[in-house]
Amino acid sequence: MNDSNRLEAVAPILQQYQVEPHFIEDFGTIQKIYSNKGIFALKKISPACGTDFIRHVHFLYQKGFNRIVPIYPTMDGRYAVLHDHYLYYLMPWLANENRDPKSRQLFRELARLHSLSAKEIMINKEERLEHYEKTIQQLEKHQEFLNGFIDVCERKTYMSPFELLFCLYYNEISQALRFSKAKFEEWYENTKENDKARMVVTHGKLSTDHFLFDERGYGYFINFENAAYGSPIHDLLPYISRTLNTSPRRSDDTIDLLYHYFKYFPFKEEEKQLFYSYLAYPIPLIQTVEKYYRKQRRKNELKYVRQLQQRYWHLKNTEYVVMRMTEIETQQQANEALAQEAEEGAQQQQ
Repeated sequence: MNDSNRLEAVAPILQQYQVEPHFIEDFGTIQKIYSNKGIFALKKISPACGTDFIRHVHFLYQKGFNRIVPIYPTMDGRYAVLHDHYLYYLMPWLANENRDPKSRQLFRELARLHSLSAKEIMINKEERLEHYEKTIQQLEKHQEFLNGFIDVCERKTYMSPFELLFCLYYNEISQALRFSKAKFEEWYENTKENDKARMVVTHGKLSTDHFLFDERGYGYFINFENAAYGSPIHDLLPYISRTLNTSPRRSDDTIDLLYHYFKYFPFKEEEKQLFYSYLAYPIPLIQTVEKYYRKQRRKNELKYVRQLQQRYWHLKNTEYVVMRMTEIETQQQANEALAQEAEEGAQQQQ
């Protein structure tokens, strides 16, 4: 599409804002609009997304959270324009100059977002029990599958490269499953009598690509179309899982980010137990093994071996983060207990 066609396409939309476009640059679903009133970002979304996210954005502004790129209203007060089967909304264009370690500021602002929007909601105990039983059943089914597959592999005279690699990894996969199950059981024991749970407004698509900086170095969230009320884990878990999807490494930077977040929005004990359970669950690796097992036609061994290796690296990176954090917290609890004993001893002497 040439420049004149771009201008013609967006002119009816921008007319709703009394903005006259002079030049347009395309950035996927976002267009950079140079106009008589300055530079704007015009975002195109599917009408199926709706505009519920705007309600969440307004709610956060009312709560005092202003680190969201504002959405401009049209002249008649609407926050989105329906045009040619798509919804469009208008925002200021940010320079995105990074003057701060991006992830740390992102996590600080995410913690503030969660803190300002947190509320207690009533939870049905029967629904909690149902969720617990279904999850435990799924964990046990996965363990049964792993046990069955290793039996099949070990009965063979000659294993395939994938099967041999799986046998080498089996104990560590099972260990991760047992840990995930144990933490989930701890979570249920701690919460089964509770009739409330803490919910927050979640961003829904947390990424460094969705956190932009202005010319002063302040960070702002964009892309709130998937915002919803839910557990803060729903924001943390996908982001952390992606950062750990690398070659093997000691991910102390990931641990630092999490504790930076907890500094501004501390998790309750049961929230940490659930977070550790979900994070440790080696579901991508198990899915790779299941896919290999179910494929009846000739298998591309090299492709599957590479995928299994990558999933195993992810498991080991996750294991380091979870184990290191549990060690830190165990040490903190021990130090707090010693400090309390010392304080009680001093009071008795007085």
